[in-house]
Amino acid sequence: MNKRILIVDDHPVMRMGLVQLINSKPGLEVCGEAGSAKEALQQVEALSPDMVLLDLALPDGHGLEVLKDLGVLHPDVDTLVLSSNDEAVYAERALKAGARGYIMKEAAAAHLVEAIHTILDGQIYVSQNISQLIVEMFTGKKRKNHAASPIEKLTDREFEVFQLIGEGKGSRDIAGQLGVSVRTIDAHRAHIKEKLFIKDGNALVRQAVRWVETKQWD
Repeated sequence: MNKRILIVDDHPVMRMGLVQLINSKPGLEVCGEAGSAKEALQQVEALSPDMVLLDLALPDGHGLEVLKDLGVLHPDVDTLVLSSNDEAVYAERALKAGARGYIMKEAAAAHLVEAIHTILDGQIYVSQNISQLIVEMFTGKKRKNHAASPIEKLTDREFEVFQLIGEGKGSRDIAGQLGVSVRTIDAHRAHIKEKLFIKDGNALVRQAVRWVETKQWD
C-alpha cells in the first residue's frame, strides 16, 4: 500500500511540481493539497495522511504553529518541513515544534524522496550541518566559531511577530493575521524589545527589517 502524503504550500506551481515528483516514485502518492494553515488542518482531519509535507510560510499563520497543532491533534502523522527559510535559523525550532525533518527547497529535487523515506522509516532527516548543530544542542558544546544569535532568546510566537514586523506589518495587521488581540501583539513587542535589548519601537522595526532582509544581527 502506498504511503499517502499531504502537500501544504501556498504556491500552486510548487505544489504541482511536488505532486509530479512524489507520484512518480513507487510506494508514494499525494493524497491532497492545501494552501493555508487552516486548510492544512482540515485536510489532515479529512484525509488522514501518513505524512504532511509542510512549508513554513503560509498566508494565514506560521508553519511552526501548524506543527504544534498537528502534534496535539494528529500525533501519529509525520511532518517534513520543506522551506526556503534558512535551515540554520529555522530547523531547530521546527524540530522542537514536532517536525521529523527539515529540508531546504533548493535541495528538494536531489534529497526530498530520501527525506520522505527516512522519516517514514521512523528516523529524523536533516542536513549534515544541522545534524552537527543538534549534537551541539544536546551536548551543550558549541563550536568555538558559532556565536548564538540573540534571536534564539525569542519564543516561537515572538519570533513570528518579529518577522512580521520586519515585513512592514503593524500591530493591528499582525493581530488580524494571527487571530489574537492588538493588546497581545503589543505585549509580544514589549517582550521582544526586552529580550533583544532594543530601546524603542523604531529601533525594533529597523532591526526586524534588517533581519528579514539579511538574516543577520547587528
